[in-house]
Amino acid sequence: MILDTSAIIAILSDEPEAPALARCIEDADRVEVSAATVLEASLVCGPPRQDDLNRFLAECRAVVTPFEDVQLDLARAAHLRYGRGSGSPARLNYGDCFSYALAQHRREPLLFVGNDFGQTDVASGC
Repeated sequence: MILDTSAIIAILSDEPEAPALARCIEDADRVEVSAATVLEASLVCGPPRQDDLNRFLAECRAVVTPFEDVQLDLARAAHLRYGRGSGSPARLNYGDCFSYALAQHRREPLLFVGNDFGQTDVASGC
């Protein structure tokens, strides 16, 4: 399973979806997250929450995956097809494209919160 920033932040912020998201992660055989997604989550968390983010990633044994050329191609294609300004109802943002690309590259479901990825061809992680 691939983690999107939205799922990470929902868990760290103890949003209503957090328990269900945590169960999905616990049930996953493998958890991966793009290095670019970790950066985005880090920026959203801000300096006071860095330890919480690092602890969460360690506890769920998330493998932080480097952003590679193949993911670049997939992220660019995602932006053209589903990004803001494309006319797609998904309206993926910059950070969304990294999660999408890793999920497509690995052929793994994506754990996310919201309706954006549901408007794409990526499989849902839960």
